[in-house]
Amino acid sequence: AWLHLFNTIFHQGSRYTSSAAAVPFFARIARRGPEHARPTALHMLTRLAVDWHDAYTLPAGIDTATWRALAAENTPERMAAWYEGRLAAENDPERRSILKEARDFCLEGGTPDSHASTLPCYDAVRTELRNLYPLMEDPDPEIRVRTAYLLAWFPEEGARTIPHLMACLDREQHAQARATALVAAGLVGDHSLLPRLRPYLSVPEPLVRWAAATALARLLTTGSSPEASGEELVARVIEELTQAATTPPSAPDVPEAVYNGGDLRGYAARALAPLAVHASHPVLPVIMDALSADTAVAAEAVIAALAGAFPGEAPPETVPFAALNAGTQHILRCVARRGPWDQYQTPVENCLRDLRLPDNPAALSEYVHPADSTPSPHATPCLS
Repeated sequence: AWLHLFNTIFHQGSRYTSSAAAVPFFARIARRGPEHARPTALHMLTRLAVDWHDAYTLPAGIDTATWRALAAENTPERMAAWYEGRLAAENDPERRSILKEARDFCLEGGTPDSHASTLPCYDAVRTELRNLYPLMEDPDPEIRVRTAYLLAWFPEEGARTIPHLMACLDREQHAQARATALVAAGLVGDHSLLPRLRPYLSVPEPLVRWAAATALARLLTTGSSPEASGEELVARVIEELTQAATTPPSAPDVPEAVYNGGDLRGYAARALAPLAVHASHPVLPVIMDALSADTAVAAEAVIAALAGAFPGEAPPETVPFAALNAGTQHILRCVARRGPWDQYQTPVENCLRDLRLPDNPAALSEYVHPADSTPSPHATPCLS
């Protein structure tokens, strides 16, 4: 039955008008259904809400503001009016038939735009969260894990979700449930959680320390400069994430590993990238090694590292290499050596160009050649 539903109301990630209508029933199964069906119901709710965004929107989490803005541009009503306009100008019978079918689809509440078509399902799951919070106290650890994981993708509910996640952390003994709640808190919380989550960097379980560092890294790189939260905390988070990117913790207790498709090493590397400039030693090579199997994600991490090194507006002209701080120099040396270069749409090259830096391997290698240059003592956030 579940496989059939995954192929109908969630076919390859598509959602339909029936998908949102089914959500309350899945929530009811998650709360009070047969024991074997409850975890799958939570899994279905997660997929209906965010598709596989949970893998490719990390480490920042779901950007609902952008999602809603894009969906508003292509609502069923707007798309129906657009097709109606095309129909009025079309004389070819075959083309008119296609346009009429598309218009009628929109008049019935559908839309070909993926942002607009998936948002009602996301909001249907969001409405059910208030009924799912009690599952954070369920006797079954897998239910607690899957519930915490679902809560991670609703930042607009953060104010209501955080108390439940914090209460879970206060009583939770199951390592993966604690880890999942920690990462979820980092994805939907704000800077006020930093002192609350920091102690988990010192617990014995490597999986929980990884989760705390991952959550803290997201909070440190969202909304303000990491230095404002203290060099010691930033250094400790970098240390833990570097260790996890080298030797990832295991998550053996629940059948389906969560976050980043279970690739905790890759998630650690992605979370570490924006903090690379603050490291006392080169960490971008560690990040690149951890992400070597996926050059697109490696490029994303390099761009995040460069963005952390050059915050704010781009420099008006190329900054001398010697004027850059040690962390930025480490990053650029690694980029010169490893890229990743020549990716689809050349994202790294474009990023370098936007920063007024050499945008090809030969030129960047020449730029970073004076390896014994001394960083300037004068302070600007990205150049000091």
